[in-house]
Amino acid sequence: MFVIVAGGGKVGFYLGKELAEQGHEVVIIEQESRRAAEIESELGSLVMVGDAAEATVLREAGAERADLVAAVTGDDEDNLVICQVAKVRFHSGRTIARINNPKNAEIFQRLGIDDTVSATDVVLSVIEQEIPRQHLVPLLRLRNTDVEIVEAVIREGSAVAGHRIRDIALPSSSNIAVIIRDGTPIFPKADDPILFGDHVIAFTTRENEARLRSALLGD
Repeated sequence: MFVIVAGGGKVGFYLGKELAEQGHEVVIIEQESRRAAEIESELGSLVMVGDAAEATVLREAGAERADLVAAVTGDDEDNLVICQVAKVRFHSGRTIARINNPKNAEIFQRLGIDDTVSATDVVLSVIEQEIPRQHLVPLLRLRNTDVEIVEAVIREGSAVAGHRIRDIALPSSSNIAVIIRDGTPIFPKADDPILFGDHVIAFTTRENEARLRSALLGD
């Protein structure tokens, strides 16, 4: 696989290094010549100096044949431009953008960026798992949609424990897909009950996430 990594900071450096060690062809584009020289001293000639938001630089890097362009600079706007140029101008296979503000994810998706990665979201998900009162944890957002996969842990005192799924007032556009009970996955039917200790995996939308939390957990 041929990958262009736009941005030679710590994220771009280690991403390029790992990909190269896995046997992939990699080009790291770094705007600052001093930083590019540092990367070259560590990784060799896989780095080039230039502004990845410029079409001429992406062309020189080989964007027309790139299987993946990963824009991982520290600026959301730059990452958006880089991915758009790669996708629209050079028809690169896939584009991934690093984002600092999770609210930008929807904008990126609407503008055709294949995937976004937010360190803020990752850390927040870990924190949410440690907050006892908040047991609805976002697991995954389906690409180019507002659909989320979430996990709810049914604790003692939950109003839904012991009730059949058909008797739970789930919000619209929400559906219980899997129940993990004692480590065993159950693909439930409407007459199946939810019990204390169950891990409930559900599909919902961002708009209905709070209502789903209330329906399952009473928050």
